[in-house]
Amino acid sequence: HAFAEDKAGTSKAAGFLVDVDNRYLVTNAHVAGRGNANIEVAFKGYEYVSADVIYVDPLIDLAVLQIENDSLPEEATAAEMDCSDRNLTGISVAAYGHPKSLPFSASRGIISQVRTYKGYDWVQTDAAINPGNSGGPLFNLNGEVVGINSQIYTRSGGFMGLSFAIPSNTATSVVAQLRDHGAVSRGWLGVQIQEVSQDLAESFGLDKAAGALIAQVIVGSPALDAGLQAGDV
Repeated sequence: HAFAEDKAGTSKAAGFLVDVDNRYLVTNAHVAGRGNANIEVAFKGYEYVSADVIYVDPLIDLAVLQIENDSLPEEATAAEMDCSDRNLTGISVAAYGHPKSLPFSASRGIISQVRTYKGYDWVQTDAAINPGNSGGPLFNLNGEVVGINSQIYTRSGGFMGLSFAIPSNTATSVVAQLRDHGAVSRGWLGVQIQEVSQDLAESFGLDKAAGALIAQVIVGSPALDAGLQAGDV
């Protein structure tokens, strides 16, 4: 677990190691900017070291940093990630980070559910996440990371009981592609989707409100070639 900030001091947040051999550290895209930020990282009890931003994805709010060569503490270890597909709803979690410039702080809560928003999964929790928690780990009681603290729902700028984290399996997939191929690629359907509400489920004759409703199919997309149409669930 580390403290990360840009060298201009305008963005301060958290991050954690996921690959010691390649010196990869993950944090949020809104912390790392568009990839041209100069980032410094400090592990507890150690001086700041420089890190390069090697990957930024604003859609999932994920960034991967690479610590400069020979700069990791000797005892540094990568976080153990929980990338299972088991149901996370109801499990106890602890969020780590640097809220309100209070370094290495923790808060606890439970996972309410895993929500899908704009085609991506988000872990919803009531563990307090505030400015400065961004990019920090969300641990289960086994010490495994189940998510990367990312967003809060707020009107005041502070915690209001709704926090969201990037699922661990999303981050792990990105890191594995960077390590093995030096780049990240994703499949593309070419559809615009919306959540299936209870009203929509009833109107379509579905047993339950689940899945995604195709609102629009993009011209020239694989979805169009496959025969998908607006109105499909």
